[in-house]
Amino acid sequence: MNGLINLEGKKGLVVGIANESSIAFGCARKFREVGSDLAITYLNEKSKPYVGPLAEQLNSSITVPCDVRIEGQLEQVFEVIEQQWGHLDFLLHSIAFAPREDLHGRTIDCSQAGFLEAMDVSCHSFIRMAKLAEPLMKEGGCLLTMTYYGSEKVVENYNLMGPVKAALESSVRYMAAELASQQIRVHAVSPGPLKTRAASGIQRFDELLEKAKERVPGYELVSIDDVGALSAFLVSDAAKALTGSLIYVDRGFNIHG
Repeated sequence: MNGLINLEGKKGLVVGIANESSIAFGCARKFREVGSDLAITYLNEKSKPYVGPLAEQLNSSITVPCDVRIEGQLEQVFEVIEQQWGHLDFLLHSIAFAPREDLHGRTIDCSQAGFLEAMDVSCHSFIRMAKLAEPLMKEGGCLLTMTYYGSEKVVENYNLMGPVKAALESSVRYMAAELASQQIRVHAVSPGPLKTRAASGIQRFDELLEKAKERVPGYELVSIDDVGALSAFLVSDAAKALTGSLIYVDRGFNIHG
């Protein structure tokens, strides 16, 4: 395969596909287009009918359940990868969650349980994945996670997820420093506002999208394919000199205060 981005022979794990509008699906589609073999996870039996056909479309070698809140299930994913592949070249973490009652209220009103669950699913799960991926990335690799501008600036109705994403971005920098000697790179990708299933949990999200269009130079929002193209570049050998980065793919949304 010719071109700057070539993932021929590489094997990657994609966590976070819920449907065809998911950022994770846009990324997985691009990973596959440029040659990689994929392991795809689905949340539970309820989501399997939506994710299964997409995994078939991607011709994934491995399709397994993964709810990071269920003890041992994430570890089972990596056990399957080790048994079938023996190694891993990259992974994409594209999951986030906060209980609705905590997400829709003020940050200072969130419950301790809600805060801890949001932090566990949205941030600590990425750290856990890195720990499990480390021994499988024998010749180096790349770890990607998805974040959002609401980690840096106050975005109306983003609420609790702002501090959670800020913690995720900080974790990326520390993980990048700790894993650099093993040639394992770590990045946070920050897409502009996108209409996904996860985003639909944010109050008045349609209004947020409309306001975002007004701020973006050219008045055009980013797509999951745009995010996928950047992500494929980052996990490829073409980006081997990059690590610890927060990279925007938002058509300039972040440049306006």
